[in-house]
Amino acid sequence: MTSAEPTVTSPQGTGPAGDGSIVRKLSTLDRYLAVWILLAMGIGLGLGRLIPGMNDALARIEIGGISLPIAFGLLVMMYPVLAKVRYDRLDRVTGDRRLLVSSLVINWIVGPAVMFALAWIFLPDLPEYRTGLIVVGLARCIAMVIIWNDLACGDREAAAVLVALNSVFQVLAFGLLGWFYLDLLPRLLHLGDGQGLDVSVWHIALNVVIFLGIPLLAGFLTRHLGEQKMSRADYEAKFLPRIGPWALYGLLFTIVILFALQGRTITSQPLDVARIALPLLVYFAIMFFGTFLLGKGLGLAYDRTTTLAFTAAGNNFELAIAVAIATFGVTSGQALSGVVGPLIEVPVLIGLVHVALAWRRKFTAGAVTTAP
Repeated sequence: MTSAEPTVTSPQGTGPAGDGSIVRKLSTLDRYLAVWILLAMGIGLGLGRLIPGMNDALARIEIGGISLPIAFGLLVMMYPVLAKVRYDRLDRVTGDRRLLVSSLVINWIVGPAVMFALAWIFLPDLPEYRTGLIVVGLARCIAMVIIWNDLACGDREAAAVLVALNSVFQVLAFGLLGWFYLDLLPRLLHLGDGQGLDVSVWHIALNVVIFLGIPLLAGFLTRHLGEQKMSRADYEAKFLPRIGPWALYGLLFTIVILFALQGRTITSQPLDVARIALPLLVYFAIMFFGTFLLGKGLGLAYDRTTTLAFTAAGNNFELAIAVAIATFGVTSGQALSGVVGPLIEVPVLIGLVHVALAWRRKFTAGAVTTAP
């Protein structure tokens, strides 16, 4: 949560106090976050629909296929959260093999396979939308998952490690998995001729550097220099509360820009959006709840189970949209599937934040957070 959140010492480490206490102490921004997100989505859709040429003007503000307004919003969103990370504790996460292996298997074996299956089950007659959904399933989340995890009181250090780990695999595996799921596997299963995915490894690497590398480096340097200039206690008690709200400001700004870019497309094809939305809803439910149960079954405590679940359920919508547009065209059905991704993901995952918090009390006090 934000810096206003109280902390208490528990058998699971330093963490948030009871849910009721948190709600009473939250700021207005935090308490009604779901409302602000829905309003941001509505404002973005309205701006994109009502202002002629706005989406085209925003789309032109880009470098190397990266939207600068969206990049700005994501950087503002991620920086305060990454400045809160205790980088001296990362070794406790890297030693947890259950967590690391589970994350890699879920993200790079289970996730793409689930999306492939759902795309064919729900969209057998719509190959463009189906391909777009498969691309969304290949783009593992490296940005918004940071803030969903923080809102759900997950393990910040674990989130930083898992996001970095999956980002490396994203650079290495995205193109290969695209060929496998869009070309080779459909041929092997006699589902059709398949489609290629023309995506540059360097483009994916640039995406990772911008949306993870820059805020991660900024967060690390801020904490390192901040603790040198002031004590750790002062850094966490005085500095972090000042920058904390900017994470949510950045999130809301990003949502407005994202939906303004695609407002006309989304509102002009409501039935197509509904067809694409259904498999996405099933996907998020399977990935989140399945992973949450897996983490609990492995004996992980609430904070790491939550981190594992959100890193599994989230997707890198910016990369998916950029790849779909670059490969199939801005007006393609594949691009529309990429756009519908965050339309569904944002409200669903903010709802899952509340689900996760409600489940927190079900975890035993003796669960281990740091032992591998």
